[in-house]
Amino acid sequence: MSHTPTPPTPQGNAATPKPTLAGVRVRQRKGAAKATAKLDPEGFRDSLLLHLALVPEPPTVSALVDKLLAAGATLELLKYYEQLFEVLFIGGLLQPGGSYLDDKRSPVYVLQPASEHDAPTDGGEVFNPVTGMVETLKRVMQRFKYLQKPLEENFLPDILGYLPKWEPAQRAKFAEAVALLIVEVGISPKCLLTLTRDHVVKDNVSLNFLTAFAKTYLSKQNMDHLGLTFRRSGLKDIALTVPHQTRSRKQVEDHFKAEGLPQVAEWYTKMAMNESKEDLVQNIVRMINDEEPVDQILEQLQTGQAEKPVPDTDMVDWIWQALMKSFDWSARPDQIDAAMVQHITTYAPLLEAFANGAKAEVTLINAVQVYCYTDTRLLKTFPHILKVLYNKDCVSDQAIIYWHQKGAKPNGKQHFLKMTEAMVKFLEEQDSDEE
Repeated sequence: MSHTPTPPTPQGNAATPKPTLAGVRVRQRKGAAKATAKLDPEGFRDSLLLHLALVPEPPTVSALVDKLLAAGATLELLKYYEQLFEVLFIGGLLQPGGSYLDDKRSPVYVLQPASEHDAPTDGGEVFNPVTGMVETLKRVMQRFKYLQKPLEENFLPDILGYLPKWEPAQRAKFAEAVALLIVEVGISPKCLLTLTRDHVVKDNVSLNFLTAFAKTYLSKQNMDHLGLTFRRSGLKDIALTVPHQTRSRKQVEDHFKAEGLPQVAEWYTKMAMNESKEDLVQNIVRMINDEEPVDQILEQLQTGQAEKPVPDTDMVDWIWQALMKSFDWSARPDQIDAAMVQHITTYAPLLEAFANGAKAEVTLINAVQVYCYTDTRLLKTFPHILKVLYNKDCVSDQAIIYWHQKGAKPNGKQHFLKMTEAMVKFLEEQDSDEE
């Protein structure tokens, strides 16, 4: 009787057990072991406090730096960055909601009452918890560079959300620390965006924090530098730190003037005006391109002026810029002069409505002069534009004569004065005849 052989089991089949070595433990890589280890925030805090407990009294920056560098050699600072910064800034661990987890405190931290360190240091000065800790962090982060990113991207934006739970004096201290970290350590100012959250804005918490921040910042840098920091932070409008019910441009200006920061108020006014200018110019260009009737465009401008008043000198300048942006420059070079005159003639009522008074009229003439000097295609067109503005009652004869005698801008001044000599002479003779 024939016997059919059983086919061999394929290699790797589940039926075949893999060989094992009894009693051998596979070692895990050190990095993998750390990554999978259970978080122990309180254990890290306790170990860190043991290092800080060795800082002498009164503390010094050098002693603090030495102890933190020593702690970094044995503790996982990056893994427990949140607990590290809570100890150094707040003094202890926080639980969700912002209250302290327990009574354990660091011997030195940013929000520490100054009276706790009233003894002078070796240099003869009392240790300042704010400036001392900022200098300490600066030196420590020069050694452990990996700590800066979690500080500026995670810790500070989150911790600023707890400002309403702190006392005013603590907020002021933290504002000072954040300003110094940005100016002297070079951290990103994006944490300031937290100040626009509704619960932080309430009760002027954000506004007062920003005020203390600005005072410290301006003690180290100028207003232009601070303005650049505001833009880099994403905080495009500092009015967002004012409670909704009182939020206005005037409220912002009055607040900073009252706080002894007129340069902030002036900077804000300028920024707000620039924003208004961009919006107005864009709206006029859009309406002209959509071929909306001139009277409808003027009605919208007057409505906007009633809601948010803008000086007439600015209005005529902005309207002029909008007219230039909306002009069709595709015409042949020899036809641009006539096309521009027609364009200004059509939309002159927009200028006439806001050219109220000699100052606004001279401002308008100068705006035309500077533009014609900048765009050489209009160098020869200037007297024709000026004539249209005069005929359409946008500018008076007295404004033109004043501009010609002593009000012209230096941009191509002699060229434009010579081109308008005949017109000015005519206006002067006309005035003489009327007298």
